[in-house]
Amino acid sequence: MTEETTHSAPVDVTDPIDAGNGVRIGRAWTELRRGAWTSSLREYVYGDHDPLEQGQMDALDLLARRERTMRGLADRLRIDPSSATRAVQRLVSDGLAERFTSPEDGRIVMVRITRDGRARHADVASRRTYAMSLILDEFDPEERADLAGLLERFVTALDSVCERLDRASSNTD
Repeated sequence: MTEETTHSAPVDVTDPIDAGNGVRIGRAWTELRRGAWTSSLREYVYGDHDPLEQGQMDALDLLARRERTMRGLADRLRIDPSSATRAVQRLVSDGLAERFTSPEDGRIVMVRITRDGRARHADVASRRTYAMSLILDEFDPEERADLAGLLERFVTALDSVCERLDRASSNTD
């Protein structure tokens, strides 16, 4: 990833406006991360009887698009391969995914969604879409577009900062 800066001025943490915005964003992020208020939303979206875990749905989202290598799945989920192996094992034991050997290279383990996995994914995705539409109803169309763009930039900024911090950390080791 290249370092791209799209802001017009650096943040000045001594400036009361910048500092105040930083505090507001930090508090919002904390609330999103804690997610305690979202337990009823999670229960609605992922189910209250034999619910999917959010990580399982993340994996099913990717597998619903196409089969993947275990390594590719781990990379896309941004987790280490051993965590991906455990996640896939849960999906396999629940009948939602299956492992198979790559036809091109017998040493590579692939994973794909099953018919039951696809049905479960579609059910959760439908509830997730409905819940998101209710949330976004709180914003007018222009605000929704702004929010989407800002969140995309926020994720890009997070990735960029993590890469810079990783490089700085590896240079000090």
